Amino acid sequence: MIAKIGRSGNLYGALVYNQLKVENENGQILFGNKMIETASGHYSVAQLAQSFAPYLIANRNTEKHTLHISLSPDPKDKVSDDRYREMAEEYMREMGYGQQPFVVFKHTDIDRSHIHIVSVCVDEQGKKIADSFEKMRSMNVCRELEKKHGLIPATDKEYRQNDKVFRPVDYRSGDVKSQIASVVRHLPTYYQYQTLGEYNALLSLFNVTTEKVQGELKGKMQQGLLYIPLNAKGERAGHPFKASLFGKNAGLPTLELNYAKCKETLKDHPAKPTIKAAVTIALQSTSDELVFKKQLGEQGINVVVRRNDTGRIYGITYIDHNSKTVWNGSRLGKELSANIFNDYWNNNIKPEIIEPMEVQSKMTKSKDADLPEEEPHHLFDFLNTAEKHEDGLIEALGGLLPEAQGEDSQEQDFANRMKKKRNRQRGQK
Repeated sequence: MIAKIGRSGNLYGALVYNQLKVENENGQILFGNKMIETASGHYSVAQLAQSFAPYLIANRNTEKHTLHISLSPDPKDKVSDDRYREMAEEYMREMGYGQQPFVVFKHTDIDRSHIHIVSVCVDEQGKKIADSFEKMRSMNVCRELEKKHGLIPATDKEYRQNDKVFRPVDYRSGDVKSQIASVVRHLPTYYQYQTLGEYNALLSLFNVTTEKVQGELKGKMQQGLLYIPLNAKGERAGHPFKASLFGKNAGLPTLELNYAKCKETLKDHPAKPTIKAAVTIALQSTSDELVFKKQLGEQGINVVVRRNDTGRIYGITYIDHNSKTVWNGSRLGKELSANIFNDYWNNNIKPEIIEPMEVQSKMTKSKDADLPEEEPHHLFDFLNTAEKHEDGLIEALGGLLPEAQGEDSQEQDFANRMKKKRNRQRGQK
């Protein structure tokens, strides 16, 4: 079993991501520890968040207060829901978070089921829970869980291989060929993409790019690929390598076959609505590229922007590491294509975005009567129950806003505009 521990300052982003899986029928809530229960057993993001509110209010100075943990057994392991609940509880207890509120989600949108755990790493007094030697302790806990529950063990070699495969190329450390090989030989096994452009966007995360080359061989035109190392700025930083040096899987014919296969798989991929909703909300709630990328990065989505020599944005690609899928902006929708971002970030023309009503309706399916009647802290003013149903989009956006919830003037201005818009619409009826 492999455990991955992520930290961020965005509790709502983690909750929205997992709750959308539930609403899209690609996941379910398995278990909650010290969570406020509802009579129906169904939850909105707002209801889940209220269980963590006292801890965030007490937080002293921990910037990355949110834990987002995934536990993934071997694909051959068949793990029941009860066993997942038991393992999640044991893992959190052994890692020192047994007395924390946490919620466990089961994901079923990829071939192997796995669980995600959302919690906070500050206690009720606002003090950060010790995380010394966390990675080593996590590996030891996973080994004990494997033994206790009869799971296929993940060996040291597999852990090391996992780290090696997805390590960015460093042209300064030597043996660049071997470094590139460890990336390009394995990416098709883990990620799905449909074009050379999407493949290059993914490669760029590992400081690699590829280019098509063609020439005449024995009177016939031949096409091939060159793989080129990049520096931290995305500039060429070494000699190119022929694809043939890395085996046939790195060559153009195999890649094109893989594009066709992925195109069919991604046509109705269950992760697409979740990614589109996250990107749409991020576009609505941010004003510049840096904050946009940071917001999506906290949800496991990398954004790769391509510009020409004049600075014009001509391409934008979203890489979701949760579902291991790559999406050119226009594939998610014309409203998320490169031209929209070029107009916004380069020319300050904010797009008129059609509100994601599907997300809005899902985020507002809360059973307010199930919640205790109490006034939330001012940091959570946007959870005001009197406005939840009419301003559900603001509720959803609140989860993905930058750290200073309710205190960032830009975000507050956006929320106010949304309220005025709804008031105008009600007045016209």
